[in-house]
Amino acid sequence: MNIYFFYVIISILAMSIAFGLYRLIRGPSVSDRAVALDALTNITTALLVLIAALSGRFIYLDVALVYAILAFIGVIAIARYLEGGL
Repeated sequence: MNIYFFYVIISILAMSIAFGLYRLIRGPSVSDRAVALDALTNITTALLVLIAALSGRFIYLDVALVYAILAFIGVIAIARYLEGGL
């Protein structure tokens, strides 16, 4: 693939991280912060997949998969805690 395509994707993901961090820090409620954290974990998973594509080492795809599963379990735990179920 064209390397400029990866530069565009990396810049879009960097802006998404900046907006997500802003919402994580300045979120008006705890649920907004939890959603921002979930969005940041999804963006990080996308970055791991992009790194795997750039480097040609597909072990990073396994790392991204495990990270996504653990992030999903973490978000479920946060949601249950906020709901009062834990």
